[in-house]
Amino acid sequence: MVTAFFKNLFKKLKFNPFTQRNNFKLGLYGPPNGGKSTLANRICQDWLGEEMSTTSHIAHETREINIKEQVSIKNKKGKELTFSLVDTPGIATKIDYEDFIKRGLKKGEAKKRAKEATKGVIDAIKWLDNMDAVVVVLDGTLDPYSQVNITIMGNLQARNIPVLIAANKIDLKKSTVDVVKAAFPQYDVIGISAKYGKNVDDFYEQLFKLVK
Repeated sequence: MVTAFFKNLFKKLKFNPFTQRNNFKLGLYGPPNGGKSTLANRICQDWLGEEMSTTSHIAHETREINIKEQVSIKNKKGKELTFSLVDTPGIATKIDYEDFIKRGLKKGEAKKRAKEATKGVIDAIKWLDNMDAVVVVLDGTLDPYSQVNITIMGNLQARNIPVLIAANKIDLKKSTVDVVKAAFPQYDVIGISAKYGKNVDDFYEQLFKLVK
């Protein structure tokens, strides 16, 4: 009776904590060029019919927090999950403008990009406090035992945030999902190709388990 009373009260106030678990912020985190923005676009294309983020072969294309509200997905049983999708700048322990020059950018543009990328890393870490769950997107062709990855996982563990690791780029021969699983055995790891949509249906199923 008491529960029913409060449910009716919250309904009148247009606020219902009993259903709010279905509305949460899902952050995409990881090092640069792991495929966060590609995965964000895949999710939005699959469920909204539109892209969300700009991608590039040059690191730190995403330098600001990018949010897509009211993304709703469904699992095989027809259950629906609605969340705000947050695409974050790539986390890096070092950002050098000369690296951008090597990729073809002019000096002025390279310095500007480095400055914006540094701010983006700081903002991404700050935004962790707003996340209800996080998908860490890693390039499955690279060694997962990097300082950047350990830093990211440490920050997530310290905040006790639910985590799913997406080992991206399984379409490439060098991809080794088992190595990623061995590196972070405390978390669920799923191999995907965000670019080609390989295994994304299983990825969506994992999202439902992530927010239980």
